[in-house]
Amino acid sequence: MYLKYLLICFALFSIKANSQIVEEKKNFRAADSLLKEHSFSVHRDNYFLTGMPLNEAVTRNNADVKYQVSFKLRLNSKPLWGGFFPYLMYTQKAFWDIYASSKPFSEINFNPGIAIVRPFYLKGGRLTYGTISLEHESNGRDSIYSRTWNMLAFSLKSQVSPRWTVGIRGWIPLVDKEDNPGLTKYVGYGEASATYQIKPGRWSADILFRKGSGLINYGSLQTQLNWKPYRDENYYVTLQWFVGYTESLIDYQEHKSMIRLGFTIKPENMGIF
Repeated sequence: MYLKYLLICFALFSIKANSQIVEEKKNFRAADSLLKEHSFSVHRDNYFLTGMPLNEAVTRNNADVKYQVSFKLRLNSKPLWGGFFPYLMYTQKAFWDIYASSKPFSEINFNPGIAIVRPFYLKGGRLTYGTISLEHESNGRDSIYSRTWNMLAFSLKSQVSPRWTVGIRGWIPLVDKEDNPGLTKYVGYGEASATYQIKPGRWSADILFRKGSGLINYGSLQTQLNWKPYRDENYYVTLQWFVGYTESLIDYQEHKSMIRLGFTIKPENMGIF
């Protein structure tokens, strides 16, 4: 009799233990997508592009080089309460007038931040990252050339199919209106992005749309066509077109249309936002 009850208890314990293991694997499966990256990794695209304007005559003073360095650091190898992973982030974007006589840098924008990221699966097994971040962006200058703002941002990015990755991001802008009159109209309150794998492992296309607060004015659109010459390497030849406002902070009120060509290093996975 006691042996019977012992066997029943053992069976129930085994079922409970197995179900707990399955549940833990299910819970941490999405987290593995972050953990398989190195703790120090590429955040946004890192690129070096050169190009010219499409909406005005090309001169040595308006053709330029634009490059971006962006990385992130995961601070913990285990999720915090709620399944969130903490990150430090840094992005620096520079505009270099390399064709002008003295080759000056016309603008450098600095964008440090902190974030917590929650990986999970939507219905159908679609890997998704939910992110809350606090960020600062400025050009590091003073007086009338100072451009600076902060944001509290919320984003969702999801791999909706083997070829499509889409994202949406909104923020609460915190702007010094004295130094940056009307900046909120141009940076807006959110953006949407999408990446399509035209030929997986070789060709892809990106689009980033930022809506300004104006009804039809302001905002920006950036599109990229990327070609990977070698499947085993993580760099691409990129053709990028930008049209709109706030490509750089110093000229946020100027409408620009620039086409550029160069090299890009992308995040190994879909990136947190």
